[in-house]
Amino acid sequence: MTKILVTGGAGYIGSHACKLLRAAGFIPVTFDNFSTGWKQAVKFGPVFEGNLLDPDALKRCFEEHKPVAVMHFAALSQVGEAMSKPGLYWRNNVSGSLNLIEAAVEAGCMNFVFSSTCATYGDQDNVVLDENSAQMPLNAYGASKRAIEDILRDFEAAHGLRHIIFRYFNVAGADPEAEVGEFHRPETHLIPVMLEAIEGKRDALTIYGTDYDTPDGTCIRDYVHVCDLVEAHILGLKWLLDDKESRVFNLGTGDGFSVREVIDASRSVTNRDVPHTTGPRRAGDAVKLVSGSERAIKELGWSPKRSNMRDMIEDAWRWQQHGEYTE
Repeated sequence: MTKILVTGGAGYIGSHACKLLRAAGFIPVTFDNFSTGWKQAVKFGPVFEGNLLDPDALKRCFEEHKPVAVMHFAALSQVGEAMSKPGLYWRNNVSGSLNLIEAAVEAGCMNFVFSSTCATYGDQDNVVLDENSAQMPLNAYGASKRAIEDILRDFEAAHGLRHIIFRYFNVAGADPEAEVGEFHRPETHLIPVMLEAIEGKRDALTIYGTDYDTPDGTCIRDYVHVCDLVEAHILGLKWLLDDKESRVFNLGTGDGFSVREVIDASRSVTNRDVPHTTGPRRAGDAVKLVSGSERAIKELGWSPKRSNMRDMIEDAWRWQQHGEYTE
């Protein structure tokens, strides 16, 4: 069976990608340092414990497993932390990715699927972002991802490294079978934080900013189900393995939900109120980010099936009740 190297394969999105890769007939090889990932999430293939900042570890991994492609999910991704510690993000995300890209090229692994972000677009209100929208990141997280996109283009020009770049924003939900799911410590994503508040695992959800220029004053995001997201990554991988050209694809629904709308939706799923309080805006947060996906739908044949708010909350709720990892 064909091996695919999955960086961050012990994390939220990476573990879901590993499950789907295995179902699609590939062997996912998880490369992770377990700083934020979970060993219990590695269930679908071999694991190589290592750090992207260690070129020797990467070289050994490529020599041992000989993958035909890379899916690169590993990154620091907290906006608040990126604002206060930009050096950490540039060092970890950019330097680590450069080491990975160089190791892949040296090993002759010339297919690269990259997990980027709509945060590269910055704050562009009242538009549906497409792949040609200007990239104006507001923080070191988005800026580091944009820089990696540039590195990939340079390495294609110099060495022929073909790549697929996926830009998406808020990933939500969990494996419907609750075999893997979202589990961060600390947790910062809206839906799991909301569900923790419902279950009494935290005192309350904090709504950061209620004075945005939106209908209810809270910021708006486009949410995509993690299973739909990784399905796109499998399609992108097959695109490259079919010797097609490098491409950039946005992944989203084109519909935005405010924080208050997500809270309201949770009541219909859980039949419980969400304890919440309000706080000031967080530095680096955009007002509205909605990502269109017409190119992915047309060219990749991507068809998001679970990216509606009810399914995303239901799957996350099932995972949170029955499938969390132990610390």
